Amino acid sequence: MSIQRRRERERAERERLIVAAALRLAEAEGWDAVTTRRLAAEIEYSQPVLYSHFEGKDAITAAVAVRGCADLAAELGAAITAADGDRRASLVALAETYTSFGWRRPALYDAMFTHLVDLPFATDEAPEPLRAAFGEMLRVVEPITAEGEDPGLLTETFWAALHGLVTLTRGGRLPEPAHERRLTLLIDHFAGSA
Repeated sequence: MSIQRRRERERAERERLIVAAALRLAEAEGWDAVTTRRLAAEIEYSQPVLYSHFEGKDAITAAVAVRGCADLAAELGAAITAADGDRRASLVALAETYTSFGWRRPALYDAMFTHLVDLPFATDEAPEPLRAAFGEMLRVVEPITAEGEDPGLLTETFWAALHGLVTLTRGGRLPEPAHERRLTLLIDHFAGSA
């Protein structure tokens, strides 16, 4: 193995360590606890080493968001595939998996969808994991798109509804016991009552 390849591998491993440490710290103590000083101590590298990989906390949060989108895409893909092509079952799988992800992994979800991060969402320049997560949603919503409707916009609307349900329920603005009924209403209106 060449020295250059070993250095690239070591650099990639340090970046994974930084991202994993940031997520662990955010999950344990919240995003306010994630500082470059704390991260440097967590991974036992100096702050300049962190800055050689990321410009600062915002760039680290963006890297966490990209990782989270890869995780979400994988979970959505598995759930949708298990629905075996049934349109309503696919919508249910999408809705339940998405909202469950937001509740099970709140710090990760916040990095992905509530914190300001310097990532190009909804463009061709978006990192592959962002496009993959959206692609899984589009895969479910596109078949129910009516003639003349834009499948991308309809998918964004469904996603926005799911995001609103996660955010408002997690924040105590919507009572959690009615969550399943809300999902059923949303799915019924998107898929028809069939």
